[in-house]
Amino acid sequence: MDATATDALVIEDMVKIYRSHRTEVRAVDGVSLRVAAGTTFGLVGESGSGKSTIARCALRLVPPTSGRSMITGEDPATLRGGALRQLRARTGMVFQNPMAAFDPRMRIRDSVAEPLRTHTRLGAAEVRRTVDALLDEVGLAASHADRLPHQLSGGQCQRAGVARAIATSPALVVLDEPTSALDVSVQAQVLNLLQRLKRERSLSFLLISHDLDVVRYMSDEVGVMRRGALVERGSADTVLSEPSHDYTRRLLASMPPAPGVDPAVSDRAERSLLP
Repeated sequence: MDATATDALVIEDMVKIYRSHRTEVRAVDGVSLRVAAGTTFGLVGESGSGKSTIARCALRLVPPTSGRSMITGEDPATLRGGALRQLRARTGMVFQNPMAAFDPRMRIRDSVAEPLRTHTRLGAAEVRRTVDALLDEVGLAASHADRLPHQLSGGQCQRAGVARAIATSPALVVLDEPTSALDVSVQAQVLNLLQRLKRERSLSFLLISHDLDVVRYMSDEVGVMRRGALVERGSADTVLSEPSHDYTRRLLASMPPAPGVDPAVSDRAERSLLP
């Protein structure tokens, strides 16, 4: 799978094995995928299926055992020093727990400013103006900038996390369960915000989620993970409406039933996912 100029991310034959003196866990097992520029690739699967490990290996936050990733055509494993910092500036990440993603001792303004101070040469006044503009873009008021994380709601904190992720105008943003820790009433607001930013900023997303409704709403392409392997991949409409793999069909059947559907049907389907 060769990377092209139109790809935000390409992963080729990625393997990640965790070893101890007694055990070996193959967390990622030969995964290949492509995130085209301006699109969202949704990775879905049960907890422990390897979704987040793939993202961390792709961004070189942890080294893969074998395989490689290409971010906007460059392999982070081959870069050092300033070149690697420049590549890091072209990526962002939104984490699952917005409260835990921030230093509790730092004001929101300083947390959002961190990537700007690390990856740009903006002066203090320009950093401040940029942070104010970013917070406004994600729907936060100027008064939120000088608060500590615990003084914000979960939804507000996640909006600040989104502002930090897009601060350096990245080409690729990893969304690691971006709404799973939020109240249901807030989840749709954050998802709509991400969709708007994707359009306006021409962003590419690697979305990690166990929530099939979120994946269906957000994704152009979908990959289904099971025990470290990518068992099915294709357009979101095809995979989530006409799955070809038995595991994907069982995963879809395990979704909570719509109103009026017998819950026992869903319970039986969920039990069928177990080994």
